[in-house]
Amino acid sequence: MSTAEMEQLTSGASNRIIPILKALRTSIIFIQSIILAVLLFLLPRRSTSGAPKSPAKSLKRRSAWRREEEDTMRRRALAEDIKMGFEADDGEVRCRWNTSLFSGVRRNALFCRSWLPVTGELKGILIIIHGLNEHSGRYADFARQLTSCNFGVYAMDWIGHGGSDGLHGYVPSLDHVVADTGAFLEKIKSENPAVPCFLFGHSTGGAVVLKAASYPHIRAMLEGIVLSAPALRVEPAHPIVGAVAPIFSLVVPKFQFKGANKRGIPVSRDPAALLAKYSDPLVYTGPIRVRTGHEILRISAYLMRNFKSVTVPFFVLHGTADKVTDPVASRDLYNKAASMFKDIKLYEGFLHDLLFEPERDEVAQDIINWMEKRLVASIEKGDSFIL
Repeated sequence: MSTAEMEQLTSGASNRIIPILKALRTSIIFIQSIILAVLLFLLPRRSTSGAPKSPAKSLKRRSAWRREEEDTMRRRALAEDIKMGFEADDGEVRCRWNTSLFSGVRRNALFCRSWLPVTGELKGILIIIHGLNEHSGRYADFARQLTSCNFGVYAMDWIGHGGSDGLHGYVPSLDHVVADTGAFLEKIKSENPAVPCFLFGHSTGGAVVLKAASYPHIRAMLEGIVLSAPALRVEPAHPIVGAVAPIFSLVVPKFQFKGANKRGIPVSRDPAALLAKYSDPLVYTGPIRVRTGHEILRISAYLMRNFKSVTVPFFVLHGTADKVTDPVASRDLYNKAASMFKDIKLYEGFLHDLLFEPERDEVAQDIINWMEKRLVASIEKGDSFIL
């Protein structure tokens, strides 16, 4: 296997995300031997769970927890320092912004942002769920364009991302992220009961949003969802990887295989956007952990099985030259979904990070236009969306 094959870490999930696990497939016998050895090592520990813990192990655990806490505080300070406000050419501030902490479903502190038009007039609210390894602060320019059209914007950093609690880049369960997304939406909806709400998800965040919208109580709070280059078809590089990933994710969930690419794979045709992304200390560029990779495989498999049951109004956007997630899967979602109100736009030659391409303003305007079209349809129907 070449080094180039191994260096395929992305900021989102894709059918390339699993090359970090290619080291596992040297042979079935080798993999089975590792699993057996690890399980045999762990079994005695479980049988003596009532015995006093080793002082050395307790110290090591406390030390790891302290390092994680210190790193979280460092990332939170960096997140707070991101410039979020905007001034017009005449110096007038055109939006109100704020940061806050939100308690997730597992009591984790999640870092959140909001941008609201200074006029206080809201035609709708868009809630941003970022992609794997990035953070909400990257969407400030998109928020500026939204607030200028009287849309309020809220965004939440996942666990282990941006200014939120957790080991940087580690996702113990995407179901937790889905649940956090639903709880965050519920909070915003309770504070703005008369304002239509939309969810936006990029890459793996798109998979999270689509799964969240499959739950009736979440779907009932939404006017629609926007999916930017969603991670819908993620397949293991080899069947063996798919077979052993669940076991390894339980036994050694935080283990990292070589596979980081700190230079970053091309996700935008704008060199400045690429440089900004991969030099951002809040963008995780380390090797992906086993549990995180398995979670992406798991949510992808779930979504692929359930395309026909999708009923939420949606707009899916994808670049045809995307090398991170599969634009064909977005087309399949559009063709198979049962939604009565659905749209798709494929951008010829565009790469993965659509809102960071040279034509980012055009992409953002397409999203705004779709939400406004959805709002008009909802008004003509005479009620908020329920399918």
